[in-house]
Amino acid sequence: MAAPIFVVQLHRASTLHYDLRLQVDGVLASWAVPKGPSTDPADKRLAVQVGDHAMAHAAYESANVRIWDSGWYEPVTPGPTADAIAAGHLRFVLHGTRLTGGYALTRAALGGDDRNWLLVKTAGD
Repeated sequence: MAAPIFVVQLHRASTLHYDLRLQVDGVLASWAVPKGPSTDPADKRLAVQVGDHAMAHAAYESANVRIWDSGWYEPVTPGPTADAIAAGHLRFVLHGTRLTGGYALTRAALGGDDRNWLLVKTAGD
């Protein structure tokens, strides 16, 4: 079985943001990251969970969307990745061109919104 893929797309919409997409059970679980992923473990980035996208979207580019990074990832959280997302915490290791090493997504429900997560680079990874 091939390793799951990830893609980060730079999206010029009403506001410029990055879309983090992780392959989970045949779809791309997706988060909009306004400031983009950081490589500094001290940075906590807001990541707003959005609807899943079809796998074909991993290669999608247009005048307003371009692939900023892509590669594969290793889930670190035990058990199925979909279960970790449902529970609100996922650790994973990215193997991309720009992003490498450990990251974590944690549901933070900032402002009372369950779609709000934090994306952080894990220390030492």
